[in-house]
Amino acid sequence: MRVLVTGSAGFIGFHVAQRLLQRGDEVVGIDGFTPYYDPALKRMRHAQLAQFPKFQAHEFLLEDNAKVEDLYRQGFDAVYHFAAQAGVRYSLENPRAYVEANLVGTFNLLEAMRQAPPQHALLASTSSVYGANTSIPFRETDHADHPLTLYAATKKSAEEMAHSYSHLFAIPTTMLRFFTVYGPWGRPDMALFKFVAAMAEDRPIDIYNYGKMQRDFTYIDDLVEAMLRLLPVIPPSPSARSGTASAIDSLSPQAAWRVVNIGAGSPVGLEEFVNAVEKACGQTARRNYMEMQKGDVPTTFANTDLLHALTGYRPSTPVETGVAAFVKWYRSFRPI
Repeated sequence: MRVLVTGSAGFIGFHVAQRLLQRGDEVVGIDGFTPYYDPALKRMRHAQLAQFPKFQAHEFLLEDNAKVEDLYRQGFDAVYHFAAQAGVRYSLENPRAYVEANLVGTFNLLEAMRQAPPQHALLASTSSVYGANTSIPFRETDHADHPLTLYAATKKSAEEMAHSYSHLFAIPTTMLRFFTVYGPWGRPDMALFKFVAAMAEDRPIDIYNYGKMQRDFTYIDDLVEAMLRLLPVIPPSPSARSGTASAIDSLSPQAAWRVVNIGAGSPVGLEEFVNAVEKACGQTARRNYMEMQKGDVPTTFANTDLLHALTGYRPSTPVETGVAAFVKWYRSFRPI
């Protein structure tokens, strides 16, 4: 297959591109190398991908509509869209970056795809769209109408834009709601990277809401496996469906569009997560307990029944295993 991967130098985009290349697909990657975190890490990821002869790299922002349209004319069998401004807390500091990257960038990609729809477009979303939802675990069919941050609002808006384009221009689309992804080559702004870096430098680690939080930590290899299994699971158009949709399916009645949770399905307490980090690092952390930050929620918890029904797969890597793999990578990336 010929696959377009946006955000190919990002944490998740890099891993997906690498797996596609390893299985023999042709991958065209786009990344803007923004300075939200050290671009050197992003360039190291792209350098890994450049070892594959079937990888083609392009450096520009999706906000540049002319470049998006020009590149997309090459034609693609599938699209994985990960390019975005990430981070819940940063959206309080620089909200405009989220509007430009997550809304304008996604709009430009959708406009390009309407001219020649791929067989399947898979667009990254986030568990943050569930916002103030109190129904636990989070199901794709739950209402997600009360975002608590602009980051969540832009990602939910991207879901809705993609739905309208799927309906109007017959673009088969799956929205992927990720739950706290972690692992090797992870982002420096994420908790695990921060914890390990602080402990390596004998600094205290910040623990929000005094440790009274749970996250559905999802190991990167599990996430990628789920996404590759979803690639051939193309949402059917309303006219092509037979029978009644399953009660757990999030298929739109008006479009070839659905949303799928990808999470571990087993939330872990923050204190337990820190214990796993301590074990992997072989040292005790100095803990700085803090209040909950604006926009955070106390618990995320994915119901993964739909993912399992569609692919026969559920993420299963234990947190201790995933954390240990990250620490091993970190020590090779930045020796302790």
